[in-house]
Amino acid sequence: MNEVRERLERLRQSIRRFESRFGREPHSVELVAVSKRQPAALVRAAFAAGQRAFGENYLKEAKSKIEALAEPAIQWHFIGAIQSNKTAEIAALFDWVHTVDRDKIARRLNDQRPPELPPLNVCIQVNISSESTKNGVRPDDLSALIESVAALPRLNLGGLMALPAPEPLFERQRESFARLRALAEVSPVSLEHLSIGTSDDYEAAIAEGSTMVRIGTAVFGPRD
Repeated sequence: MNEVRERLERLRQSIRRFESRFGREPHSVELVAVSKRQPAALVRAAFAAGQRAFGENYLKEAKSKIEALAEPAIQWHFIGAIQSNKTAEIAALFDWVHTVDRDKIARRLNDQRPPELPPLNVCIQVNISSESTKNGVRPDDLSALIESVAALPRLNLGGLMALPAPEPLFERQRESFARLRALAEVSPVSLEHLSIGTSDDYEAAIAEGSTMVRIGTAVFGPRD
């Protein structure tokens, strides 16, 4: 448990250092600790160390952790692919959904968001590298989807998300993230967030305007 605290502190310091290096406002980048395939005990340890936002990819696994921790101060982020038959539970359990990539999914989340909860925060996932194996809306179709999602009353369109093709070179990483930032800048509605950056490229993501980095192994250690 102490290892989680120490990893979190090193990662926070790293994020703050990159904010300063690239002229970002202090604390303008939020860490979403990716807890998929990690036990609830480690999530609890990270929570005790001050971490509040956690990202999960798989609904069944996430549901068991949400029920086990039963901690209202935790902010749960769904960051996995969305199946139509899972939207009702996702809409009820999560505070954020980062992977909206088509109108059908957005409307189901909107219609199934429980009325006693605030609007569900969502990001639209963009297939910024045009990979056939990746989910996400094509850049050419993004504006229409933005307008559609923004009109849904039970969703709050927070921004854009992307998971670009892996690039080992820092400048190439920046190029991918810069394309997403450019799309956000010409959005037909104002967008506050860019959900970009993982363990291998979060420095480049912060350089290009990330407001949420999604990092798992650097927090929890290797997954089973």
